[in-house]
Amino acid sequence: MNVSGVVVERINAVVARLYPDAVGDLDSAARPSDRADAQINIALGLANKVGKKPRDVAQHIIEQLDVRDVCTKVEVAGPGFLNLTFADPHLTAALGAVSRDQSLGVQQAASPQHVVIDYSAPNVAKEMHVGHLRSTVIGDALVRMCERVGHRVDRENHIGDWGTPFGMLIEHLVDLGEVGAARELSVGDLDGFYKQAREKFDGSESFQQRARARVVALQGGDAETLRLWGLLVAESARYFATVYEKLGVKLTNDDLRGESAYNPLLAEVVERLKALSLLTVDDGAEVVFVDGFTNRDNEPLPLIIRKKDGGYNYATSDLACVIDRVERIGATLMLYVVGAPQAQHLSMIEAVATKAGWLNPPARKAPPARKAPPAHGASPARMVHVAFGSVLGSDRKMLKSRAGEAVKLIELLDEAVERADASIAQKNPELSVDERRKVARMIGIGAVKYADLANDRIKDYVFDWERMLSFDGNTAPYLQYAHARICSIFRRAGVSRESARAAQITLAHANERSLALWLLNYDSAVWDALERYSPHRLCTYLYELATRYTAFYEHCPVLKAESDAIRDSRLALCDLTARVLSDGLMMLGIESPEQM
Repeated sequence: MNVSGVVVERINAVVARLYPDAVGDLDSAARPSDRADAQINIALGLANKVGKKPRDVAQHIIEQLDVRDVCTKVEVAGPGFLNLTFADPHLTAALGAVSRDQSLGVQQAASPQHVVIDYSAPNVAKEMHVGHLRSTVIGDALVRMCERVGHRVDRENHIGDWGTPFGMLIEHLVDLGEVGAARELSVGDLDGFYKQAREKFDGSESFQQRARARVVALQGGDAETLRLWGLLVAESARYFATVYEKLGVKLTNDDLRGESAYNPLLAEVVERLKALSLLTVDDGAEVVFVDGFTNRDNEPLPLIIRKKDGGYNYATSDLACVIDRVERIGATLMLYVVGAPQAQHLSMIEAVATKAGWLNPPARKAPPARKAPPAHGASPARMVHVAFGSVLGSDRKMLKSRAGEAVKLIELLDEAVERADASIAQKNPELSVDERRKVARMIGIGAVKYADLANDRIKDYVFDWERMLSFDGNTAPYLQYAHARICSIFRRAGVSRESARAAQITLAHANERSLALWLLNYDSAVWDALERYSPHRLCTYLYELATRYTAFYEHCPVLKAESDAIRDSRLALCDLTARVLSDGLMMLGIESPEQM
């Protein structure tokens, strides 16, 4: 529930009446403020349109505004802000409504989208390393957030399962024998398998010839070659599933959508572009020149569709993806959770797909929004590049293992759980071994995920074990501990969480009020993070919630409250806080232990 909603509606009505010619693209959103319960900045933009001073416009609005049933005070502040102080009955009524709502006040999308999210994308016969972490956890968070507000989501794991390297990989499999190759791959040593094949290829001309012939057979659809290729894909898929299960993300083998899946569409991409007169022959290759893209010499930059030798390029496959996702799946929004270096490539793909008319209805307005799209016709389907930076070591270079290689993701996750287990054993030695291991997995995996998601995705961040596993600061363990602490209160009280929700909440103490206001901002925080495709904004909200709860806990005794009524009220606040923390962490793919 948006506690400011009724005030915003009345302010918009006043503005429409006072300045009918200026109504339009105005910012009337209510935001948290250090000096009031909420702040609205509509007067600043309105003043520019009507040629008046912002403070005068703000004062004019206040004079015509009646919110006595909602606010105890509305004041002009600074250059023309409207500062709101809500009446306690309004806040407590809103808290009651949120507590009774299974969605905890988070509004569902007025016009649900069909969202396809492309993320993770490992390569067959190669192990997943720390470089896959960001795409996987950011993508998983966006999947969960979109589903949470009612969008239909298709997960697509665009794995690399096609191309020239498979000639050498299949020939290496043949040399080892299917049983031997399966044994080697099943233990998870995909990198070792790949390196052995590469060493053979680099060191043997006869092996190179066999590998190249095998590529021709693969691309030509030879049945035996396809069967052997399928073995490689299946063993890799089993490995991927192990990593995803350990990481606790939603991806399954059903979500695998390899490059091979788009092979039948590649020739059609060329034919469609040719029919639209978009293809140009440049130095023997078939390309599309897109306005606005140039190279370092300021010359037009081509997007290569078919190479000089007749082979297709990554761009061809990516355009085939667009056709498939819009025309077969019916996507209205496509999110590409891909590293920042791919920005130009994806921008060119989007430009060509738009020019070709493939990003057209049946699409609705995007990004996902609470408001319904305009009634006059459908908006085009959209591609959005959800870019992200790199994971760095303490030297601020790409994170590497001690051997100088990329850190294997599964080994990093195992180490996180081991470190968390040691920390919990020291912090709470009374936990049983089984319970400790269960909690250690929640904390270790959650710490790794949160350390990634809490950073602005577009920026690089430094991987720091000590910081991410700390029980202080903006970390998953800090949030998880806040949740566990609340659960312990109810265990000590001998009261069920559900029964606490019937209590009448009162806000006599400043810390009670501060916590209540933040709980009522949950809907805005979720939508703010989703509309910007930025999970770190939800992390920031949850950290502030846990911080406000800690202050409440320290200053407002719960079980030793002055009266039963105050005790019940504070238990209700505790329960709602735990539910919001758990729900928010769930959207980040992080579990909430009840003890730790």
